[in-house]
Amino acid sequence: GDSVITVQLTEEDKVEDDVVFYLVFTGSTVQHCTSTRKINPGSLETISPGHDCCETVKVALCASREGHPILVVAEESFQFVQDEAYDAAQFLATCAGNQQALNFTRFLDRSRPPASDVDFLDEKVALAFRHLKLPAEWNVLGAEQSLSENIPRETLMHFAVRLGLLRLTWFLLQQPGGRGALSIHNNEGATPVSLALERGYQKLHQLLTEEGAREPDSWSTLSHTVHSGDYSVKHHRGLDVYLLTAEA
Repeated sequence: GDSVITVQLTEEDKVEDDVVFYLVFTGSTVQHCTSTRKINPGSLETISPGHDCCETVKVALCASREGHPILVVAEESFQFVQDEAYDAAQFLATCAGNQQALNFTRFLDRSRPPASDVDFLDEKVALAFRHLKLPAEWNVLGAEQSLSENIPRETLMHFAVRLGLLRLTWFLLQQPGGRGALSIHNNEGATPVSLALERGYQKLHQLLTEEGAREPDSWSTLSHTVHSGDYSVKHHRGLDVYLLTAEA
C-alpha cells in the first residue's frame, strides 16, 4: 500500500472539470474507494490502499458528476503482492518474544548495510507492519510479556534500535509493550536506550527519551487515519486524496 498510482485517460474519457474520478478496489473481504487528483487533462493520480492480504482484486475507475448517475469508465485487475518487506514484517511480528528467533536476527548486525539501504528497509518494513493484521492480544514483548522485567532477554525493540530503524522503532513504541521494552536488558546488559547511545544514533536516542517526541519523517506522516467500526478513512496530505476502506 501507499504507492502512487497514475491513471492515463483516453481521449474520449477526457471530460469537463466538474467530473470527479474515483478508483474502487474490490477484494475478497475488504473494499477500498480512493479519490483522485488531476495532474493534467489526461492524467489522474492517487494512492494505492494497504490491503489485508495478498490477492488479485478488481479495480474500477468511476466518474461522478452532480445530477448524473455514476459511470464505470474502465475496469482492470490489480495485484497485491507479498514482497520481502511484507515477509520481514510478518516474521518479526511472529517472533516477538521468541528468543531463538530474535537472537538469530543479530547476525544482520555483523554486516551492517549502508545508510541508504537502512533507510529503505526502515520505510518499507514499518509500512508493511502498519498494514499487517496483528492479533488483538499482540504485544512487542510477545506472549511472555508477563515475565519480570529483571529477566534479561532480547526484544523486537532491541532489534529495531540495533539496526537504527527510526520509523520501525516509532511504530513499536505505539504498540502494547513498546514503552515497557525500553527498560529491558538483554544478555549483554544493554537496553534499547543504551544501545542507541552506544551506537551514536542521536535521533533514535531522542525518540526514545524525549517526552512528546514526534514521528520521524516518512510517507506515513503525510497521512491521517480515522477509524469507525468496520470503516476507516485516510487523508493523504501530500496528494490531498482520501481513501475509504470498508470490510465487506
